[in-house]
Amino acid sequence: MANYVQLIEVFILWLHLFSATFFVGGSFFFWFVIIPVSHLLTSDESGRTQIIGKIAKRFGKTIHLTLAILILTGLFNASWYVSSARSLLSYPGTIFLTKIVLVIVLIVLIYVHNVYFGRKITRAAKDRNIVELRRIRRTSRLISAANLFLMAVILFLAVLMQNPI
Repeated sequence: MANYVQLIEVFILWLHLFSATFFVGGSFFFWFVIIPVSHLLTSDESGRTQIIGKIAKRFGKTIHLTLAILILTGLFNASWYVSSARSLLSYPGTIFLTKIVLVIVLIVLIYVHNVYFGRKITRAAKDRNIVELRRIRRTSRLISAANLFLMAVILFLAVLMQNPI
């Protein structure tokens, strides 16, 4: 019976790591590969933005499930580090608590960014309102950069839970 429990724990950890790789890796790939390459494909900013919007929408559909898996498997894996509410006040519980707060901030930023800015950017691109598109995109880029930074910090905290400094 113990072997089955260990096998389930290993599978849940693998699922968590695979989902994190997909989510974080996909986000960085989007930012550092897809968007820059889109500039090489066409000079039509409106058309390029519409293509990027379609790619983002497709990626976004996979992210809903991925985030749900990350949250559920993360809570399961937390049982290795946090045995009681009291253990959140000492290592590695404090790091886990910090990680939870940052994950919540990240999720809020992702959904606010996608719902609010995604729609505005798509609308401005369809209307070929380049001035509005550029204005919205400036703020959108800042939020996207903050999201990528938060992802990197969350990953770093996960490593710190394994190997304290």
